[in-house]
Amino acid sequence: MSEAKEQKPRKLPYVAAITEGVRQVLIEQENAFVAGEDVGQAGSVFGYYQGLFDEFGKDRIIDTPISEKGIIGLGVGASATGCRPILDLMFMDFIGECMDEIANQMAKMRFMFGGAATLPVTVLTMAGAGINLAAQHSQSLEAWLAHLPGVKVVMPSNAYDAKGLIIAAARDDNPVFVVLNKMSLALQAEVPEEMYEVPIGKAEIVREGKDMTILAIGRMVHEALAAVEPLKELGVDAEVIDVRSIQPFDTDTAIESLRKTHRGLIVHEAVRFGGFGGEIAAQLQELAFDYLDAPIARVGAPFSPVPFSPALEKVYLPNAEAIVAEVRKTLGI
Repeated sequence: MSEAKEQKPRKLPYVAAITEGVRQVLIEQENAFVAGEDVGQAGSVFGYYQGLFDEFGKDRIIDTPISEKGIIGLGVGASATGCRPILDLMFMDFIGECMDEIANQMAKMRFMFGGAATLPVTVLTMAGAGINLAAQHSQSLEAWLAHLPGVKVVMPSNAYDAKGLIIAAARDDNPVFVVLNKMSLALQAEVPEEMYEVPIGKAEIVREGKDMTILAIGRMVHEALAAVEPLKELGVDAEVIDVRSIQPFDTDTAIESLRKTHRGLIVHEAVRFGGFGGEIAAQLQELAFDYLDAPIARVGAPFSPVPFSPALEKVYLPNAEAIVAEVRKTLGI
């Protein structure tokens, strides 16, 4: 009998998984580089490029001027001429500074050049509220990006998916936005040391159930899972799906779940009005109407800028309690 102890699965926090994913891409792809504000010796404001400057040097970990338009323009030009840039937009809110480059260049150039130009650009950006950074540094604007043909958008909820989606994005020949979450940086999950991809365009059923499908985006996956026990006490067995990929969206997995549960709820941190949950609801009510016993419900933030006040921000953010309340409303219990 072997005396060797069984090796425990390795766990990494979300922030370290980001670092490892980027590092392994840089090793695999000699024409890849990182560019953004404070990504070099500072290792980014959130710390997920720590150590990369020392390992890869200033030619591959590039500190840029404070110009989001310049960062995206650099990535568009570099990718069209043979590089595979990883761009850092410190806060998602700053996409407003460079939306022309995103919407009219990055998203469209491959189509307008008849496929002659390839734009393998990966953009890492930080979204979400919860740490009192106020209205200009706390938004979730994934619906802006998902509306653009030619751009892919993913939102990892955990460390395993953060690494796997970064690698998948970096290997994709299209522009991909990896929308990260501030409140998730310390959350740990099992993360293999080797490179692996989490497929873009594929949702994951993180908990099976039979009474209600909860489609959760980003950090709201954890709030949905926190709602499972209170719902169970009400006699509701909830199925929780981590959407993961906003564009393309995995409609098939959602429909298959509704075949079983006959009721659905979408939850995202973004403002409810005009949020991506409306698109999901429209698709499901068009394609899965015969399976539904109730309208698709939605939980999102109120139509307001994110408050700076910690007390108000707590009220602003969707949570497990709001999910339970919406399920009760939908089921009439």
